[in-house]
Amino acid sequence: MTIRTISEQPYAKEYAMTGMFYSRARRRIGLMASLALLASEAGTGRCALAETAAENQGGEVVPVSALPSLPVEGVMPSLDGAVAWLNSPPLDTRHLRGKVVLVDFWAYSCINCIRAEPYIRAWAEKYRNQGLVVIGVHTPEFSFETDIVNIRRAAERFGMTYPIAVDSNRAIWRAFDNEYWPALYFIDAQGRIRHHQFGEGEYDTSERVIRQLLAEAGAQAKTDTALVVPHARGAEAAADMGDIRSEETYIGYEKETGFASPRNIRRDRSATYASGNPGLNQWSLLGNWTVGAEHATLDGPGGAITYRFRARDLHLVLGPAAGGKPVRFQVLIDGVPPGADHGSDIDTAGKGIVTETRLYQLVRQSGAVRERTFQIRFLDPGVAAYSFTFG
Repeated sequence: MTIRTISEQPYAKEYAMTGMFYSRARRRIGLMASLALLASEAGTGRCALAETAAENQGGEVVPVSALPSLPVEGVMPSLDGAVAWLNSPPLDTRHLRGKVVLVDFWAYSCINCIRAEPYIRAWAEKYRNQGLVVIGVHTPEFSFETDIVNIRRAAERFGMTYPIAVDSNRAIWRAFDNEYWPALYFIDAQGRIRHHQFGEGEYDTSERVIRQLLAEAGAQAKTDTALVVPHARGAEAAADMGDIRSEETYIGYEKETGFASPRNIRRDRSATYASGNPGLNQWSLLGNWTVGAEHATLDGPGGAITYRFRARDLHLVLGPAAGGKPVRFQVLIDGVPPGADHGSDIDTAGKGIVTETRLYQLVRQSGAVRERTFQIRFLDPGVAAYSFTFG
């Protein structure tokens, strides 16, 4: 639910290049000001919730002719910068000519990418035999997202069977001049970019664009004209936009906001923190922690993180101790176990285990959404905590 941009980086200066698609970064729009684009500056990219909060729920039939003519936005750049490929040998524009291509930039711990994935999987399956090729381009935000083992495990967990270009050096990201996770680029059979979608949402429009490009390429339309309606569960389920009042919050000092422990963060040094009394959208540490640029690491057992939030869902990106040693934890909401409000990665007693570095869904409020105090207590040392997101 944030927007992450690389516009601060030297290689992301505004420029135009022949044969390259160029997109200009959108300005930040505060969460409370508009649900059109939820954004929080984050230094390495933008993870975005796009214009539509909830749509494509009824499987309605929308004719291709309902779309205006799609302009040519540029030529598809090369995919040569990938450091590895999953589910496919390396692909390039020569292999893809004559196919309609959907390029999806994603990062496996980005909640917006996770919520968009059910649609992308469904399109890949539904339109594959008509000539659609979906290519996921995994571009990391955090350093742990450069690990090919982590990426492969995430692809398997999400059921991604289509080709994935591992873009750990951001070469493809730069070639597209991209600034968003997720970002979808729709490419026609002649290798021209005809449409783009930044952030989750606008799924009905995206599917109609796919149909139009397939029709232009001479594909035979299916008799099933209903739009896809994925049955998403857990963190993949659509956000409850009407009740979100909390934004993505980073724990590492490089992008940290809302820290409310009584003492200031001591960068890259072990320190003892007290929890204090966080207000809405504030958080605190309890116990001995070392706060680094990307994450905070618990230096002893019994530490905790507290966050005052308002949203249906709360997620936290966590990693195990050194060497992959699991870390046990318990979640409390307003001081008691979550019961029916537990997320998909814990039980009703709030208990869970960090076994790999990924996003964990820890809260899903089952009743009316209201302001709550979340606390996660770690029974073992060594856990790494990266960022909160909401839904």
